[in-house]
Amino acid sequence: MFGIVGDGINPIVEALRKRQDKIAFIGVRHEEAAAFMAGGMAKHGGRLGVCLATTGPGAVHLMNGLYDAAYDNAPVVAITGTTFHDLEGMRFMQSVDTVKLMQDVALFNERVTGPANAVMLVNRACRQGRRASHHRQGRAAPSPLGRQALA
Repeated sequence: MFGIVGDGINPIVEALRKRQDKIAFIGVRHEEAAAFMAGGMAKHGGRLGVCLATTGPGAVHLMNGLYDAAYDNAPVVAITGTTFHDLEGMRFMQSVDTVKLMQDVALFNERVTGPANAVMLVNRACRQGRRASHHRQGRAAPSPLGRQALA
């Protein structure tokens, strides 16, 4: 998994730290690099690429790499932070509607509402991305992830 640490995804980063023996997290200096690296892994390594970005601008910066992966039918899952649900629509700092943002590039695009929901949705996103790449008919599979603890 390629990504950059940020406030909107701190619980996810902590969960990755606790599982570093099973999931490799490679920190990058910019979210766009994370998306391109995930796409490169998917295109040339034959594996599912995963990128991680924080809320708002972090998710926006993934878009170039996600479109690149989508145009080559490379399976990429993007996990992003989002604004707390009670602050949506309030012009909160760095608030972006990530589900709408990724609608055009995503084959599977859902908002995670809690830790139990996260397991199922991330599993579905991964499966959808792999299925699309095998059939060469789909797009990358970003999956926005809310600010929920996964530990």
